[in-house]
Amino acid sequence: MDKLSYDVIVIGAGSTGENVADRAVKGGLTAAIIESDLVGGECSYRACMPSKALLRPGVALEEARSVAGAREAITGKLNVAAAFKRRDFFVSNWNDSGQVKWLRQGKIQLMRGEGRLVGERRVSVTDSEGRITYLRARQAVAICTGSEPVIPDISGLTAARPWTSREATSANMAPRRLAILGGGVVACEMATLWKQLGTEEVTLLQRGDRLLPKCEPLVGEFLQAAFERGRISVLLNTSVRQVNRQADGAVRIALSSGETRLADQILVATGRQPRTAELGLETVSLKAGSWLEVDDSMRVKKVAGGWLYAAGDVNHRALLTHMGKYQARVCGDVIAARARGDADATTPEPWSRYFSTADGCAVPQVIFTNPEVAAVGWTEAEAKARGINARVVDYDLGRLAGAALYADGYDGKGRAVIDQDRGVLVGMTLVGPAVGELIHAATIAIVGSIPISKLWHAVPAYPTISEIWLRLLEAADL
Repeated sequence: MDKLSYDVIVIGAGSTGENVADRAVKGGLTAAIIESDLVGGECSYRACMPSKALLRPGVALEEARSVAGAREAITGKLNVAAAFKRRDFFVSNWNDSGQVKWLRQGKIQLMRGEGRLVGERRVSVTDSEGRITYLRARQAVAICTGSEPVIPDISGLTAARPWTSREATSANMAPRRLAILGGGVVACEMATLWKQLGTEEVTLLQRGDRLLPKCEPLVGEFLQAAFERGRISVLLNTSVRQVNRQADGAVRIALSSGETRLADQILVATGRQPRTAELGLETVSLKAGSWLEVDDSMRVKKVAGGWLYAAGDVNHRALLTHMGKYQARVCGDVIAARARGDADATTPEPWSRYFSTADGCAVPQVIFTNPEVAAVGWTEAEAKARGINARVVDYDLGRLAGAALYADGYDGKGRAVIDQDRGVLVGMTLVGPAVGELIHAATIAIVGSIPISKLWHAVPAYPTISEIWLRLLEAADL
């Protein structure tokens, strides 16, 4: 039984865990990171990177077809085999040697195996052959194990061998008929992706009354109309009662309406749960399988001694890769600062490098559907629920000269949510082609609490889609 000591032990070598360890080492500490799967995690191999690599060719083709002069030059269809090959390149053919090299160069010790807490500051690592190594953390343990798809308790669903986001981003052949359970980000992106890649029938089965329910209502309405124009079926207020994989391989789906649907594959995109069931949380008086509640320095609450941290999806604050990395930078920096006795890290202030502030008010997100959706900050409903005297300003992106030049028949919407008492932007939502590249300006405006009276002097270049800023501010009577 080995006993090794490091200043920091990180469980989970996804992008969040890598950044925690990197920042801790740069802060002068030693670090070991534990991973049983591919170093680089879900985003690198089974989520963000493969899905966006597959989505981009179809969107690029659609954009070319939307411009007279370019559309006439297009003589062929999307080369699906080339799209898959492009995906394989971006996931390094599911080989993590490049990420392992990065850890080595960063002086981070990689431990291959299943990491598990076995007491205060103590972690066991069980490798693929069942050998156990015990580690001790001198300063902190950081849990960065992320989340995984939830398979709902529907009769026959598990036996039907459904896809989750993992299978949907790694498959090499389009099913002729695809049914998708859910109406959130993964469901909508995968509907877009597989329709582009040749699936003839894509059907979204959403229990709620709109797509992307966490976004402004205008987004769900706009996207549903776009889906239906693109021959993606959307069934709202629809529940699944039973699923059966038949002898011929087809999936029979019984709906709450009494209707039956047939598909060649079913994809489950109904939510996520924390990867904490096998982490040994019970050894430190936490509930196995639970989300880990943290303070704003990423330290886990309800654990004595202040040595346990959790960053990324696993703390349920903002389930996005870029926000996990943001939290990781805070987490690694604050662990190192506390180790050297930095007074500023004891009780950090908002917007300091030791306080995860943005995940409470300025979380940006781009949803890579066709058209794209981009949002940051609060929706109108969220702002009002927080007691903000909110005003909403809307504008049709298709009226912008820059948008009209970007694509013939450009169609899109923009919404700003303004705190009237403070005179600042607190939310922005955009839907339309290429809007993802516009959202960072809104993120900066919200983080900086820039008065909209001053934003009026930030003149957008003409003719670009960024002119939406001028038009929204004009609509706000500036």
